[in-house]
Amino acid sequence: MEALFAPSVHISTSPTSHHKTPFTKSRVSFSHLKFPVLPMFLTLGKTTSKSHSFTTKSSSSAVSAEEEPETAKKEEKFEWYAQWYPVMPVCDLDKRVPHAKKVMGIDLVVWWDRNESEWKVFDDSCPHRLAPLSEGRIDQWGRLQCSYHGWCFNGSGNCKLIPQAPPDGPPVHTSMKACVAAYPSTVQHDIVWFWPNTDPKHKDIITRKQPPFIPELDDPSFTKYMGNRDLPYGYDVLIENLLDPAHLPYAHYGLVTAPKPQVKSDREGGGPIDLSVNKLDSQGFFENQDRFGDTKFIAPCISYASSSPGDAPEKERKFMDVGPANWQKACFVPTKSDALVVGYRRWFNKYSGCQVDWKGKYCGALPPTSPREQLFDRYWSHVVNCRSCNAAYKGLNALEVILQVASVAFIGVAAASKQNANTMVAVAVVCFAGSRCLAHLIFKNFHYHDYNHAFR
Repeated sequence: MEALFAPSVHISTSPTSHHKTPFTKSRVSFSHLKFPVLPMFLTLGKTTSKSHSFTTKSSSSAVSAEEEPETAKKEEKFEWYAQWYPVMPVCDLDKRVPHAKKVMGIDLVVWWDRNESEWKVFDDSCPHRLAPLSEGRIDQWGRLQCSYHGWCFNGSGNCKLIPQAPPDGPPVHTSMKACVAAYPSTVQHDIVWFWPNTDPKHKDIITRKQPPFIPELDDPSFTKYMGNRDLPYGYDVLIENLLDPAHLPYAHYGLVTAPKPQVKSDREGGGPIDLSVNKLDSQGFFENQDRFGDTKFIAPCISYASSSPGDAPEKERKFMDVGPANWQKACFVPTKSDALVVGYRRWFNKYSGCQVDWKGKYCGALPPTSPREQLFDRYWSHVVNCRSCNAAYKGLNALEVILQVASVAFIGVAAASKQNANTMVAVAVVCFAGSRCLAHLIFKNFHYHDYNHAFR
């Protein structure tokens, strides 16, 4: 079964100081998450507002998930197709070509309309013979052209040319059936967003509802580093992981600097975390974290967290065995550090019925667990979609070839000329050794690098 793709964004911020002026740096990572997942995760700085906390059943030191499932009223149910979803950061989109993406199980093509100077998001299917428009091109007039039969579309999705239609015949290209579905789209925070509904009544949805606005992302005192990566994650398991700060010193030991607790329990730096969840409703909830700051979960996709993809597939299977609504029967979450996980599961169960509305695109069965080489793959999950990493990858590969050619050339020179032969051979050996070291570096950084927690 084909995986369903959806993007996510994760932003982490940390305050720094320079000449006594406060600044905050932010890191932004953008992921297309495989099998079924959802959009966007943002991490912001600490807020100072407080409110009455929403908590699970707990004593002063524990949180319990052993409660009856809550059911929301029909009018409170979360509307999955009445939200803005991020598609891709602008920095990794090439204006010269159309790009294929999949969000909420919907096949999309993202392309730059130079006539309107806007990014457009269309259904990735030509109305003629259903060929993917993402395999097409941008023609000399700035229209999206299907590479199968040359049909051309403008930024509104209207067909402007059918090459096979006689010029003196009826204008068949003006038929509504010749149009391609165009989704409302916009750019905010240097990210392309789209509204997953092509009904004409949503054409001006941007005037009534905008994507979540994060002021810090447009603040010049923030430095943004954007990237993207595909991860084999299910939506609910990923969000749960992002809302779990207690795993940082262990799952990301040596990779991520986690806040230090007042009482250090072990080498990694784990310790009690006093968390609470406030004002839970269909739009998410407010989080109060002691040393992690106050943040929000804005449904379905904005949260303050980090991710670690390694154990997700097996975890999803265990949840599927007991059923998403009975997740608490598979997990023991006795401490306050689990409050955000419990809060998210409550939101997911109460307002979404423990499932994402995939419109029939997902049957509920999990695909086979991928081998580690595929789970931790870097090239297809990130490099091919990242402009800077792709350029570095090509440059280093070219350098590797140059070193190999130089090695052969120096051997040839040494064989043809008896003068300085030893020096030429030595240089050839150095060039060859350099090419091998570079090949290892390329594979480790751009293809696959295994990770074993036991040796960290």
